Amino acid sequence: MFDRSTTCEVSSNEFLKTAVLVLLISTLQMLSGRTQATAADNRPNIILVMADDQGWRQTGYYNNPVLKTPNLDAMAANGLRFDRYYAAAPVCSPTRASVLTGRTNLRTGVLSHGYALRRQEKTIAQALKAAGYATGHFGKWHLNGLRGPGVPILAEDSHNPGVFGFDEWLSVTNFFDRDPIMSRQGEFIEFKGDSSEIIVDEALEFIARQAKADKPFLTVIWYGTPHNPFMASEEDTKDFSHLDTASKDQHGELVAMDRSIGSLRKGLRDLSIADNTLVWFTSDNGGLPKITPSTVGDLRGFKGSLYEGGLRVPSIVEWPAHITKPRVTEFPSVAMDIFPTVAEIVGLPDSTMQQPQDGQSLKGLFTESWSKREQPISFSCFGDSALLDNNFKLLKSGKGRQENFELYDLAADPKESKNLFRSHPDIAARMTKQLAARDKSIVDSLAGKDYPEGRVNDGEPEPRFWMAVDAYRPYFDEWRKRPEYASRLKADSKKK
Repeated sequence: MFDRSTTCEVSSNEFLKTAVLVLLISTLQMLSGRTQATAADNRPNIILVMADDQGWRQTGYYNNPVLKTPNLDAMAANGLRFDRYYAAAPVCSPTRASVLTGRTNLRTGVLSHGYALRRQEKTIAQALKAAGYATGHFGKWHLNGLRGPGVPILAEDSHNPGVFGFDEWLSVTNFFDRDPIMSRQGEFIEFKGDSSEIIVDEALEFIARQAKADKPFLTVIWYGTPHNPFMASEEDTKDFSHLDTASKDQHGELVAMDRSIGSLRKGLRDLSIADNTLVWFTSDNGGLPKITPSTVGDLRGFKGSLYEGGLRVPSIVEWPAHITKPRVTEFPSVAMDIFPTVAEIVGLPDSTMQQPQDGQSLKGLFTESWSKREQPISFSCFGDSALLDNNFKLLKSGKGRQENFELYDLAADPKESKNLFRSHPDIAARMTKQLAARDKSIVDSLAGKDYPEGRVNDGEPEPRFWMAVDAYRPYFDEWRKRPEYASRLKADSKKK
């Protein structure tokens, strides 16, 4: 006989078990969601700041004899100061490509200044955007293949910052000075004032909107300072009247840039987000020659050189919530380390970075002392190469039978004055072999073998001057009145 009461009792028990199970799953999902949200909320904001041609010696904390940089000094006193930090290359575009990709510049197609970053590369902006970050670029770009003084980037530019993952951008093609014309996603806008302060003010507006929305952000601030030509206010040059004109104005630009660093740090405090915001400051290459006092101190070489003066640059990371004990490190670090460091901090998968990577994460270095770098750092530009293996540095110039090698012990000889290549044959042989293997790997990257397509896609532009781009021609008559463009456009006018 069919027993309805028994069936109902069993059904009630099963229903109760199911209800409890559903409630348990829902509770676990809710707690998991809260945990994930909390983890996301605790992800730091990232601000990458880079000067343009600031030399290693051009900070107050390195005891520059004429220049005071109180805001950079405050950053250094509150964070991690790198005393052996290197640009990825001795000129600007290659280092910028390496910051965005974590790869040595040759792999990305950016052989020298004015080369375009390949669109097949994976960038830190794309990775963070996919992870829920708002992304903004402010200032110098120089990764779209255009040479000449900075002009506002065209909306239709195939290599504008938006193509590489930036939601918002206020950018110019190259270096820029006082009263610049800039492009806000293709809209040309003329500003008044010092260029460093302009882009920091604009960046802070972007940052404030993200803070209000409780959204983490990546903000890239790339100055045009202190690149030649030098344009500084009378107020900012008053302490340098005893210097020649170029030196006076270059130092004046650095005064304004340092003041903008102060505005940035204050802005973060005013928004109550300073503690969990990582600010990474550095320069794109070594200092300039013919500036008094020397932009590189006693180091050998300047911008364009693979000697220390062309590569070693100031660098500071400030992140109060994590770097609670300020200190100085001499661990050799490089621009390629930025992306892998941020990737580890945020928890990005390896797939967000194009392989092979040439940098390494420095996250542990923020709280621990490291002494030895396991993988050497490599540099290439203008047909020359260098390999830095902790204290030893190998340089190679020329090709074939004309190859010339130099080896220096930077611990004993930071001025690179004594070539040890013949007197240290074991070290020379080991590093020469490492450099050759690295060069072979780069040849494959240049051919596009790192990409899924196995080749470089068509449509990557060759370097050219913006004066040859027809879309800029309607602006020529107006821009001839501007000091930064006058000489370039005067030559164009004579051709007509």
